[in-house]
Amino acid sequence: MSTIIVNCGEIAHLSTGDINKPISGHKMLDKESLVYPNGNAILINNGKISLIDNNENITDEYIPWYMGGNISKNGYNIIDAGGKAIIPGLIDSHNHLVWSGDRSNELSLRQSGNSYSDIAKLGGGIKKTVVSTRNSSFSDLFSKGMERLEIAIMHGTTSLEAKSGYGLCNETEEMILKVISSLNENSKCKVFPTWLGAHDIPEGKSRKEYLEELIHEQLPIITKNRLAKWVDVFCEPGWFTVDETELIVKTSQEMGLNSRLHVDEFVDSGGLSLAAELGSSSGDHVAFSSDESRDFATKSGTMQTFLPGTPYILGKKINLPIQKCIDESWDFSIATDFNPNYPSLSMPFVGSLLSHRLNVNPLVSLIASTRNPATSIFDSDEMRGSLSIGSPADLNIISSSFIDGWCQTPGINPIIKTMIDGIIVNSNKTI
Repeated sequence: MSTIIVNCGEIAHLSTGDINKPISGHKMLDKESLVYPNGNAILINNGKISLIDNNENITDEYIPWYMGGNISKNGYNIIDAGGKAIIPGLIDSHNHLVWSGDRSNELSLRQSGNSYSDIAKLGGGIKKTVVSTRNSSFSDLFSKGMERLEIAIMHGTTSLEAKSGYGLCNETEEMILKVISSLNENSKCKVFPTWLGAHDIPEGKSRKEYLEELIHEQLPIITKNRLAKWVDVFCEPGWFTVDETELIVKTSQEMGLNSRLHVDEFVDSGGLSLAAELGSSSGDHVAFSSDESRDFATKSGTMQTFLPGTPYILGKKINLPIQKCIDESWDFSIATDFNPNYPSLSMPFVGSLLSHRLNVNPLVSLIASTRNPATSIFDSDEMRGSLSIGSPADLNIISSSFIDGWCQTPGINPIIKTMIDGIIVNSNKTI
């Protein structure tokens, strides 16, 4: 059965240029070439977008008998958007989806003046989550992961990268990645696995011992069982050094994994430059990266991924060079960084942080949440992140007639309906 979405408000198709490449620079502000005005309809066949055209043209050609409303008839499933805007499915390209435990008490610790490192030294942080996760079963982690995935979909996410990293031992890292694989198999949302064994040094292991375990034990398990697409390393002072990160990534690359890296969250340690040098799909956080490394990353095809929710939850000023990235045509995307410390799965909220705190145009924030991260996640033969003719019909109907409304209601979900591969997977309310 074909689907037609009629009476659309603005449609953010984002299909200008080569859809296998990100949109950068002031092209991100070119609404005329990226957004259709209201009054159009979308025809979907076999889960893919076949046509976007004037509402009357499509209804006259395909459903001349249509009198209004949401109906299924004569081989067509018709959705009346009621003048609401359409945006591509949101892509969360940095997410720690699978873990167990509760670290909500760390808010008061931060308010008492403790830093991220201080809390880790007090027994909180990553190591606390590791203990809880190691004590959880596969079914426990799967249930938690599926519940979180459903929340993400409810907020418009249609594709998501999910990391391990809360096991820090062979058995639990393997189990987390198997949970992620099972989540992908049991959800319409596309879930992509990243091995983050190098998230921290576990209790009871020396740095040298754990590096040996990562390279000679965990990595062979991951690659033999094809449990991950990427390797990630928390490359920050106090965690893993640039040299250690390079060793882990190069060894992983030799065994078939690409990389996406946590870098330059707290200081510029040269992490983004390393990511670009290694050909990583992305360098994430990048709050303190140098201008030279940002330029190098774009030229190398390494996506900068900003995570504004992290400084927000830590009570810090959100100080990200978004405007300079636009002015210099440096590629960038944004993501949630969902984790025990920042347990939010809402991409619209992340977009609102950019728009309300950094004065970023909502269209720019949307591109950074859809087409741009898609280029660091998907292969070219299944590119998502735009509403291009022939692309998978991953899209959201939002509560505003204008695409700006996707990130203008922090605390209130703007998503009305979510579609993945042409199938409605979420209906928060009727139109």
